Amino acid sequence: MADMRPLREELQATLDARRDLGPEYEQALVDSFIERLDTTIAARVRAEVDSYGPPPGRKQKSRGGEMIPIALGSLGLGIPLTAIAGSAAEELGLILAWVSIIVVNLVAAMAISRRG
Repeated sequence: MADMRPLREELQATLDARRDLGPEYEQALVDSFIERLDTTIAARVRAEVDSYGPPPGRKQKSRGGEMIPIALGSLGLGIPLTAIAGSAAEELGLILAWVSIIVVNLVAAMAISRRG
């Protein structure tokens, strides 16, 4: 267990102050000591929890949500591009437009998966 000396010294100082100040300050001294004790306990618990790392049941946030705006944007732009490419360059234009959209989505997906 961690060194208890600082807490013992705090308690001794609180008891000495109670002796010097009298019983009318007892409640304030006890409250002050309890607050320092709570802070010390919280720090120890935090250090202990941090030493174990994240809980095993927790999964990291999925990065799949980052692709949603890209996919929706691609579909939104795909409709007018299909109309323009189909009327201007017919089948070759349609193929070129959709291959370009697919390539953009694949590159975006690969970049997102590399970050995560």
